[in-house]
Amino acid sequence: MSGFDRVIVVDWSASKAPSPKVPSADAIWIAVQAGGQTTCTYHRTRADAMATLCAEFDAAILAGQRVLAGFDFPFGYPAGFARAVTGTSDPLALWGNLAKWIKDADDNANNRFEVAGDLNRLFPGVGPFWGCPAAIADDVLPAKGSARHGHGMTERRKIETLIASAQPCWKLYTTGSVGSQALLGIARLQGLRERYGAALSVAPFEAPDTPIVLAEVYPSLLAAEIAARQGVDEIKDRAQVRVTAQALAGVPGEQMDVMLREGDTEEGWILGVGHEDALRASLERAPVPPLKNDCFALPPGVHWTPVDKALADLRQRLGPVVGSETAPVNAALNRVLAAHVIAPRAHPPLPNTAVDGYGFAGGKAESVHDMPVIAAQMTAGRTPDFEVPSGSAVRILTGAALPGGVDTVILQEDVQRTGGRISFHGPIKAGANTRAAGEDVETGACVVSAGRRLTPADLALLSAVGVGTVSVRAPLRVGVLSTGDELVAPGSDAGPGQIYDANRPMLLGLIDRLGHVGIDLGHVNDDRTALSGRFDDAAARVDVIVTSGGASAGDEDHVSALLNASGHMALWRIAIKPGRPLALGMWQGVPVFGLPGNPVAAMVCTLVFAAPALAQMAGAGWSAPQGFDVPAGFEKRKKAGRREFLRARTRDGRVEVFQSEGSGRISGLSWAEGLVELPDDALHVRPGDPVRFIPWSGFGA
Repeated sequence: MSGFDRVIVVDWSASKAPSPKVPSADAIWIAVQAGGQTTCTYHRTRADAMATLCAEFDAAILAGQRVLAGFDFPFGYPAGFARAVTGTSDPLALWGNLAKWIKDADDNANNRFEVAGDLNRLFPGVGPFWGCPAAIADDVLPAKGSARHGHGMTERRKIETLIASAQPCWKLYTTGSVGSQALLGIARLQGLRERYGAALSVAPFEAPDTPIVLAEVYPSLLAAEIAARQGVDEIKDRAQVRVTAQALAGVPGEQMDVMLREGDTEEGWILGVGHEDALRASLERAPVPPLKNDCFALPPGVHWTPVDKALADLRQRLGPVVGSETAPVNAALNRVLAAHVIAPRAHPPLPNTAVDGYGFAGGKAESVHDMPVIAAQMTAGRTPDFEVPSGSAVRILTGAALPGGVDTVILQEDVQRTGGRISFHGPIKAGANTRAAGEDVETGACVVSAGRRLTPADLALLSAVGVGTVSVRAPLRVGVLSTGDELVAPGSDAGPGQIYDANRPMLLGLIDRLGHVGIDLGHVNDDRTALSGRFDDAAARVDVIVTSGGASAGDEDHVSALLNASGHMALWRIAIKPGRPLALGMWQGVPVFGLPGNPVAAMVCTLVFAAPALAQMAGAGWSAPQGFDVPAGFEKRKKAGRREFLRARTRDGRVEVFQSEGSGRISGLSWAEGLVELPDDALHVRPGDPVRFIPWSGFGA
C-alpha cells in the first residue's frame, strides 16, 4: 500500500539512565509493521534501540525491501539556526555537528545539557535552549524559558504553528519537552546516515527514493484513534507506535510519496500533517489485528487443536520479546545474532599458498624443470613488497601471500634444491597449491545471518573476516514454576500422599540445553493468591513463564483459573499424546506456558511446543524439530485423531520404544534418546517399517 515493505515507528527517550526492566511508559518503544503483522518491542537504552533498528534495516536491504522509519522528535530547528551554527542553511550539516558534539553512552549517560549550553553561547542574549535541573541551571542555560532574551530565534518551526499541542524544540526538560530527544536523536540518526550512505535519505531534506527513508512523526495526530484502539493494560506509548505504524503502512503509495516530499526543507516537517483523513481512512481499511494479550485465543468453535495447527498459530502470533546488545565475538558463543554480519574484509585477503614450497609463475609441462631461487623468502603475515622475475622461484611458507610474479606453488617435498637453484619433475598446473583472494568469503558478503545461534565455527568465520563485535539478542530469561500441594522438594521428608518435584529440575535443564537462561521460580501451593503474587514477581524478572501442573480445567487447576480471571488465557486442548491441555496466556505482558503436571507430558509439550516458541521469542526464528526415518524395532497400533510421541532410542540400526506409554513413567525419559513421532492418522507399525525418530538434539536440546 504505502510503497514500503516495512514501516517502523519509534517512540524515543532522552533518559540519562536505562529505563526500568519491566516495560513502562516514557521509554523507547519500536513498532514494526510488515507482512500485515505488527511487532512491538521495548528498549531500555538508545544503544539497544539502535541495534534493533540496524538489524531491521540490514534485513530489509538483504531482502531487497524498502523501509520507512518514523521518529517522534524534531528533525530540524527554526530557520536561521543551522546557518548560525554551521555557516550553511543545510539542516544535515547541523546533524553532522551534533553527532560530533553529543556523547551518548550505552547506559544512556549523555551530555545534552552541556551541548545545549555551548549552542546557546553562539547566540546573543540568553537562549534559545532552556530547561534543565535547577542544580545545573546558569546564565547560559536557564531552567525556565522566561529567563531567555535577545537570542534572535523564533520560538516554533512553521510545522509547530499548525499543531497547537506540539512543543517547541528549545524546551529540554520537564513535561512534554522534546528538545533533549531531538539533540540525542539527531546524533543517533546521523550515525545511521553514515552507516547506510546512499541507501538512506531523510525526508523532507532529501528525495525519498532510497531503500531506507527516515521521517519525523507525531502520534498525537491520531490521538482519538489511538485511544480507541489501545488494548486493556496496554502502555500508551506502545499503542501510539503500534497504531501509527499501522496507519502509515496503509496509505496508498502515491499519496505517501507526496507526503514525504512536502514540507520545509530547512526546518523539517511532520509526516502526515494535512493528511489526517488519509491516515484515519487507512486505519479503517485495515483489519484490527489481535493484540498480544489475545495471541493465544482459539477460533470460535474449535475445541481440539491438531498439533500442526497449534504450531502454526504459535509461529504466527509470537515474535521476539528481547532487545539486543553488542558483544565481543570471543564472548558471543551460543548468543542469537540480532543483525546480519557483513564481511568487512575478504578471506583470504590476498592470494596465498596452501603449502610450504616454492612459488613461480605459470604451470609446467612434463619433463625436468630447473630454475634459480631468489634470495627473498615469503612467510605468513608479511605483505609482499617485491616481484619474482619470470623464470625464477621464491621460497614460500604455508599461508604466506603470493608476491608479484607468483601464481603457482610446488610442494617442497617434490623439489630438489641445490645451492641457489631448484629442480623438479612436471607436470604441474598453473595455480596449483594456492588460494585466491576472497575464494572463501568476499568483502561485503553476508557471512552470518540474523537469528542464528552462534557456534564455535561461526566465531572462527567472524574473526577471520575481521569482525570484533556483533549485535546479539539479550538472552531469553525463562522462569520455571512448579505448582501443587502434593509437591515437596527432593531430599526433604515426603508424606504418604506427596511426591517429589521432578518437573522443575527437568525443565530448568531443558531450558539450559535449548540455549536460554532458566530462572528458578520455585514451588507454590494450590493457592490463587500466592500464585498471583508469584506471577507478579516473575513478570518483573523474566521474559517467559513456564509452569507445570494446574493447566487443565479442574477445581484445583489454579494456573488456568488465574489466567482466565485476568482475561488473557486460552486453554488449548491439543490432539497429542501424551499431553492434551496446554494453558497459554499473558500475565502483565509476559507470555505464560502452562504445561501438564505429568513429567512425560510436560517434557514432550516443552520439546514440541515450547522449544520452537522460545526460539522465536529469543529472536532465533522458528526451529522445527529435525528427525529422520529409521526402521522400527517394535510393533504398535494407534487410532486416528491424535499425534503420538513415544520415548525411544536407536540400537543396531533400528529404533526401539519404551515398554510403557504411561505419562508418569519418568524412568522412560532417562532411558530414551529421543522420541518417535507417529502421525495423526490411524496406523499399524510393524517391525522394519520406517518411522520418524527425533533425537533430543533434533529439538535443539
